[in-house]
Amino acid sequence: MPRPSATPIGIVLTRTAKAVSRAFDERLGRAGGSAALWQVLLALKTRQVGNQRELAEAVGIQGATLTHHLNAMEADGLITRERDPDNRRVHLVRLTARGDQLFHQLRGAALAHDRQLRSGLDEQEVATLARLLDRLRDNVSDAG
Repeated sequence: MPRPSATPIGIVLTRTAKAVSRAFDERLGRAGGSAALWQVLLALKTRQVGNQRELAEAVGIQGATLTHHLNAMEADGLITRERDPDNRRVHLVRLTARGDQLFHQLRGAALAHDRQLRSGLDEQEVATLARLLDRLRDNVSDAG
């Protein structure tokens, strides 16, 4: 079998995604959080999600994994969970003042990471990159 003339785009994308993800997690770690924690805080802060099922869908984390994160967040005083009075099987999730404070702390780290990613790129290049990444995602989503 002949060797490819260039590295397959999927390998380049995977390597890049891992490096970007690792750098993001390290930056959030220095700010007192993690990527998973940031995703939960961001969803609670910016979306109208009230219960764990909606939160799991918004964040893209499976129920048991989300429960693990929420247990830790509740123990750290970042969120509260209470049963929905209209449906006792549903837990309502809310940010506490401490959770809101951590959100703003991590937001600074997330914005700094985004600025670093964009360095050396103009707005047109960023828009083109976003369109191309969306197309790659759609290519594999449609292949399902």
